[in-house]
Amino acid sequence: MGPSGSGKTTFINEASGSDFAVGKGLESCTSEVQATKPFELNGRQVTLIDTPGFDDTSRSDTDILAMIGAYLSQTYEHGAKLAGIVYMHRISDFRMGGTNKRNFKMFRELCGESTLRNVLIVTNMWSEVAPDIGEMREKELETNFFKAVLNKGARMLRHEGTRESTHRILRYLIHNQPATLLIQKELVNEQKNIVQTSAGFELTRVLNEQREYHEEVVAQLRRDMEAAIRDKDQETKEELKDEIQSKHEQILKLQGNKERLEAEFKAAKERLEARISAIEERHQEQGRVVDALQEQLEMERKEREKLAVEQEQKEQRLRRLEEDNARTQEMERLNSIRELNRLAYVRVELQEELRKEDQQSIIESEVGGVIENVISWVTSWWS
Repeated sequence: MGPSGSGKTTFINEASGSDFAVGKGLESCTSEVQATKPFELNGRQVTLIDTPGFDDTSRSDTDILAMIGAYLSQTYEHGAKLAGIVYMHRISDFRMGGTNKRNFKMFRELCGESTLRNVLIVTNMWSEVAPDIGEMREKELETNFFKAVLNKGARMLRHEGTRESTHRILRYLIHNQPATLLIQKELVNEQKNIVQTSAGFELTRVLNEQREYHEEVVAQLRRDMEAAIRDKDQETKEELKDEIQSKHEQILKLQGNKERLEAEFKAAKERLEARISAIEERHQEQGRVVDALQEQLEMERKEREKLAVEQEQKEQRLRRLEEDNARTQEMERLNSIRELNRLAYVRVELQEELRKEDQQSIIESEVGGVIENVISWVTSWWS
């Protein structure tokens, strides 16, 4: 939080890597409450929320309070609490003018006293001032303007304009016990109307002061116009008439502030609720898609497991067939070896029989020769 142009959006972009639009000229750029995507810091998931300042050039303070109140109450109702609040202040400001004072007063009314221990006051734009002047202003802020909140637990730090500096600052907050802001307690826990909150009272007071000031200006303008009529100064009379009309319009606008604040708060909550519902619907749709994908993946997993089992069974049958074939081949090999051995044995037996027959033939031949010799001798002897 902080005044427009104090560097809130730049700080958030540097810290989170977001690309929120940043104002370059006199016009404010942040006109809506916007949150970053979560990012990791020191093992924690961090989400930063950017808010417009109460001096916004495109929205009235009534619109801003309604917008911030709606966002904080709606997110709180959905269970979200803030670990810390950063209030940005330009060290380059020459003095604490009415705008800065009004912004900080509203900031305190939004937060309440009990949450100040979760508040960091961050000074930035140090590159735009000489170091000694910046340090002098910092000391004055500590001992004067911010003294009360610092005494109640808030801390004051410097932002050096780098990503490392933003993370160093955020490390003071990420381990805090989440706090309930005063406006969240009033709107949600106590069921108060936005106008009845401390911030609503403060805004009403400021706007009443503005209305009273405009009424005094109108009274003076009427006196000036009466003088112009007496002096028959037609040109001045017309100018004053236009200015009175303009002031009247501003007064009428301020007079309807309470009703407008209530109406804008209600409208802001409805818009936010519609956004949340749309986001939840998208999440539900994404959940349904994820569930369908998970179911499909589960079916595919089961199919893969089934195919794997079938493949394993096929491989087992193939291995059994291969083993059976190997056993058959081994048996055939062994049978072939036994048959060869048997044939070899038969051959040896046949050879042995042939050898014996040959020996018998030789013996018979020799006996026949002896008999023939004996017969031949006997024959010779008898002759």
